[in-house]
Amino acid sequence: MKRIYLPVLALACLSLSGCDTARKIANNWPATGATTGSLTTDQIVAGLKEALTIGTQNSSNKLSAIDGYFANAAIKILLPPEAQKVESTLRSLGLGSTVDKAVLSLNRAAEEAAKSATPIFVNAIKQMTITDALGILKGGNNAATNYFKGKTTAALTDAFKPTINSALSKVSATKYWADMFTVYNKFAKTPVNTDLSAYVTGKAIDGIFFQVAQEEQQIRTNPTARVTDILKKVFGSSQAQTR
Repeated sequence: MKRIYLPVLALACLSLSGCDTARKIANNWPATGATTGSLTTDQIVAGLKEALTIGTQNSSNKLSAIDGYFANAAIKILLPPEAQKVESTLRSLGLGSTVDKAVLSLNRAAEEAAKSATPIFVNAIKQMTITDALGILKGGNNAATNYFKGKTTAALTDAFKPTINSALSKVSATKYWADMFTVYNKFAKTPVNTDLSAYVTGKAIDGIFFQVAQEEQQIRTNPTARVTDILKKVFGSSQAQTR
């Protein structure tokens, strides 16, 4: 059976949450050399897929929790740009509380939608080939994230749209939005007519990929994140340094 070298296994820990799986795989496979070894293609791909499944599931779970988006400054969804331009005017009209509630509701809608991300990532992982795995290994620090972007953006958009439409109503976002801009648009020369669902969908997906990229970057660049001997050897090797 075709064999390739151990460095590919390191990608089984692209998220810290997937390292338990990689540790089990590493411990259960017999050593084939003092400092290097080889694994079958099937073993490597299976281990990578299992770890990525766990990692993306945990990323989705983290963002779908209460305040998963709202409490994370890097991905918190603010008012759309055209609305931000008139936010001070809205507050001067006595709508400050409504603005705050609107921002919170946008993030709650994204958190609700994030629950549907896991099966989409799992499907992309199932379709991963050994060529894909090698491309991730030899690619840059965001190679795995870019793989997911290419394979899942359209599906995530299709899945998130109806969920966010429903969630925006569920958390009263559309009500707060109407409360704000029904008043503002009466006096504005340029009314604000943002497609709120499309805006939140795009921002929610951006947040998912940001989280995946953060976890990928961690294992690639942070030595303390390499919790097994295999990871230490792979990412501390000259090959890893010159990737």
